[in-house]
Amino acid sequence: MSDAETAAGPETPRGGPDQLDEALLATLFAQSAVGLGVLDPQLRLVRANSLVEGEEIGEYIGHRFTDAFRLDDPDGVEQLMKRVLAGEGPARDRLVRGRLRRFPGDREFLVSVYRLDGPGGPDTPALGLLAAVVDVTERQRARARNVTLAAVRDAVGGSLDVAVTCRSFADALVPGFADLAVVEVVDDVLRGADPPVGPLPPGTPLRRAASGRCDAVRDAVEGEGGARDRSAGVTRRLAARTPYALATTDLRARLVPLGPDNPWPAADPDGARAVAETGAHSLIVVPLTLRGAVLGLVSLYRCGAAEPFDEDDVSLAVSAATRAALGIDNARRYEREHIIASTVQRRLLPQAERQQAAVDTAHVLLPGRDSGCWFDTIALSGARTALVVGGVAGEGLQSAIAMGQLRTVIQALAGLDLEPEEVLARLKDTADRLADERAALPPADALRSEPLSAGCVYGVYDPFTRTCTVARAGHPAPLIVGPDGRAVALDVPEGPGLFTTDSALFAPATVTLEVGSLLAFCTAELLSGDRAAERITETLARPGRSLQQLGDDIVYALPDDTRSAGAALLLARTGTVSDHLVATWDLAQDPTTPATARVLVRDRLQGWGLGEDTVEATELIVSELVTNAVRYGTPPLRLRLLLDSTLTCEVHDGSTASPHLRHARTVDEGGRGLFIVSRLASHWGARHGPDGKVLWTEQDLPEDERTGAEGESNGAGGER
Repeated sequence: MSDAETAAGPETPRGGPDQLDEALLATLFAQSAVGLGVLDPQLRLVRANSLVEGEEIGEYIGHRFTDAFRLDDPDGVEQLMKRVLAGEGPARDRLVRGRLRRFPGDREFLVSVYRLDGPGGPDTPALGLLAAVVDVTERQRARARNVTLAAVRDAVGGSLDVAVTCRSFADALVPGFADLAVVEVVDDVLRGADPPVGPLPPGTPLRRAASGRCDAVRDAVEGEGGARDRSAGVTRRLAARTPYALATTDLRARLVPLGPDNPWPAADPDGARAVAETGAHSLIVVPLTLRGAVLGLVSLYRCGAAEPFDEDDVSLAVSAATRAALGIDNARRYEREHIIASTVQRRLLPQAERQQAAVDTAHVLLPGRDSGCWFDTIALSGARTALVVGGVAGEGLQSAIAMGQLRTVIQALAGLDLEPEEVLARLKDTADRLADERAALPPADALRSEPLSAGCVYGVYDPFTRTCTVARAGHPAPLIVGPDGRAVALDVPEGPGLFTTDSALFAPATVTLEVGSLLAFCTAELLSGDRAAERITETLARPGRSLQQLGDDIVYALPDDTRSAGAALLLARTGTVSDHLVATWDLAQDPTTPATARVLVRDRLQGWGLGEDTVEATELIVSELVTNAVRYGTPPLRLRLLLDSTLTCEVHDGSTASPHLRHARTVDEGGRGLFIVSRLASHWGARHGPDGKVLWTEQDLPEDERTGAEGESNGAGGER
C-alpha cells in the first residue's frame, strides 16, 4: 500500500453503509444455524429465516409469535416480550413448549429475545424485537432418556430378591419414561426353574412381578367402577398372535401404536381391557432375555396427551431391559444348562439377519410342538440369493437334529451353483441315506420305529434377469405378490417328499418379477385352513409396511383354529443391483484381450475408489480367467465386475468344459493359473447355463473399502 493510500485511511466499502447493512442482514438470515425472527412492536413477525428446519418462512410472516409456535403458555411469553420491549433487558435461553404446523406433537424451544432500539437509543420507542429460536426437542428427549437409563442402572441390581429387582425396575421407568410399566416373569422362573429358551410357546404362564403407574393413570383406573387392579402377583397366559407373543418368538422389541384398528386385541381380552382402562395409545414390548433364555416381558405404555414412543425410545427400552434381565438373573442365581432340545433347535437356525444383494428379507418363526422347521437365505455367486424354507415333522431333539443335518447339506449344495431341482435331488439322496441309517438301528432302539417326514422349497432369485426359479419337495409353493398388489402365478410341480420312496424327478418353475415384488415362503401350517393363501396375499398387498410388519400382520390374520405345531415364514422383497455398481464388457477372442481386460478393470476399480492392493489382485485374477477363456473357451466372451460387500469377477464364455485346479511341479511351465486365482480370491467356482459357463471369484474387501461399498449399495436402486 502506498503512502497516499495509508494517509487516506481504509477504503469505504462499495455501495455505502446502507447496502452493507442490508447485505449483512441477508447473509445472517440466510446462513444462520439459529432460527431468527424480527417482530414489530405488536409482536408480529415481519421477517424470518427458517425458524425451525423444515418449516416454510412465509407461513409465519404476519402472525403473532405465540400463534406461529402455538405455545403452551402464550400469555407468559407475551408478557416476557413486552418487558423486553419496554427496556428491561434481553431474555436469554428461555425454555418454552409449543407445537409447529408441520410437526406433530409437542416441541421444546430455547428462545432468546432482544430489543431493537430506535435511532435515539434505548430512551426512544423500540422498533421491535429480535427473537432467536433453537428447537431443542430432541436434545431434551435424549437428556431425559439418559436420566432414565441412569436411574435404571442405579436402581436395578442392588437386591438379590427377584420381586424387589422388578419393582425397582418399574419405578425407574415411571413416570419419567412411561406412564405405565408392567414387568412379567415366566411363572416357572419365579418358582426356581431354569428360564425357557425362546421362543415361548403360546399359553406360557406369566406372573406380574411388578407394575408402576403415573398419577394420571392411577386416577383413571381407580375412577372406573370395578376396574381390575393390575398389581403384582396376577398370572396370565401368553396369548398367541399378539405383540407380547411375537416379542418372545423372535426375541426382538416391538413398537406398537394402539388404536381401534389393531387386529390383535381380540386375541388378548385382558390386554385390550387394560389399554381401554388406561387410555394407552403407544406400547413398547421388550423381552427380558439373557443368553438366549426368556425370563419374561416388559410392557411400557404411554397414555393420554403423552408423546408416542419412537425408535430411540425402543433402543432405550432394550438397554434398560438388558440391565433388568441381568439383575433378575443374578438374583435368581442360576448356572444350569438350557433345555437341550430347545437349545439345539435355536442354534441350528440363522442367528442373525443376513444382508443379501438386491433382496430384503425378514422371517417369522412361530413356536409349537414341532421343532424341525427351518428357513435360510444363502448368498450365491453373481449377486443371486437362495431362499429356503423346510420342515421335519415331529418334535423334540431328534427332529431338531434331522433339521440341522438337512439344513447343513442344503447350504453345502447351494455353494456348488446347482440348479434348484438338482439341489433338491441331491438333498433327497442325503435324506434317503439318513432314513437307511435309522432303519439299521438295533430293534431295541425306540428311534428306529419313529418315521421320518420332511419337505423343502428352494428358490433362487437373480437380480440381473429379475427371475426367480423354484423347486419343491413335498412342500407348499411360495406365494408371490407384485408391487401393484396383484398375485403373481407360480405353478411349481410338487416333487416327492424328502424321506419318501417316491423316485419322481423334481421340475422347476421360473417367473419374472417386477422390482419390489414380495415372495412368501411358508411352511404347511401357515397355509392350512379356509382361504389361507388368499389371506396371506391380501396381507402382503398392504402398502407402506416393512417386511417385519407384514410378517406380524400375517400372524395376526391366522384363524383361531390354526394348529400350534410350529411354523416358519420367510419374506423377501426383490430389487436390482444399481448400474453404477456393475461393469460389463464384451471382449474379443484374441490373444491381446487379457491386456485389454486389465486396463478396463484398473480404470473401473479406481473409479470405485478401491485401494491399490485390491486393484492389483483383481488385475491378476481377471488376467488369468480371461487368458483361460481365450485359450480354451469359445465365443462369446464377457467380463463382469460387481461391487457389493465383496468384489465379484465373472468371466463368461460359450464352452461347457470346466477348468480344474492343478498343483504344478517346480519345472512345469503352466498349470498355475487357477492356483493363483484360488490364493487371491476368498471364493471361486464355476456355474453352467444353457449358453456356456461362468468362472467367478469373490474377494473380501478391506474394512474401509467395504464400508464405502455398502454405503453406495444401500442407496442404490435395489431394495436393500
